[in-house]
Amino acid sequence: MKTAFCFDLDGTITKDEILPLLSKKIDLFEEISALTDATIKGIIPFQKSFLLRCRLLQEIPISTVQEIVSGVRVYSQVVDFIAANRENCFVITGNLDAWVAPFASILGCRCFCSEALVVDDRLVKVERVLNKGDAVKIIREDYDKIVAIGDGMGDVHMFTHSDVCIAYGGTHMPVQTLQQMSNFLTFDENSLCSLLNTLL
Repeated sequence: MKTAFCFDLDGTITKDEILPLLSKKIDLFEEISALTDATIKGIIPFQKSFLLRCRLLQEIPISTVQEIVSGVRVYSQVVDFIAANRENCFVITGNLDAWVAPFASILGCRCFCSEALVVDDRLVKVERVLNKGDAVKIIREDYDKIVAIGDGMGDVHMFTHSDVCIAYGGTHMPVQTLQQMSNFLTFDENSLCSLLNTLL
């Protein structure tokens, strides 16, 4: 049986939420953090919140964003698991492709992202916001089993279309909806990676 592992990015591979880190560059940390927290908890729909946060962060050059993203702290054991199984691992994130490009190159696995129009190192507009469930449907074409790992309301569509669901609370307490949908709940990367290795 061929198994695919689908990882959320923020709070699952990274120890930090990326957008609040970017917001420090333009002195909007509190505002972006509040929006991010409300989105994770499902108070504000992801697409509406994400588009608003992108507008607030639009003035930051893409090259600066990528430099910041390159320095984001990661869960090293999770990164090592992906590196060892990169052909069967996927990152599914609502973040913009232009923003998270450094992770795509470091991890070496396929990344599904929201899509941006970039001109002269600037974000012009968000062309498409990713539906994580659609990404899983594409992956499903080549795999017998889908394992999803995430923590927030943005991961509900990914969990809905997966066979095994893992709510990971390394950075945030997973939202109640995901906990109810999950087959497993884990709170540290050692436990998560031990579990993932049993599912290979």
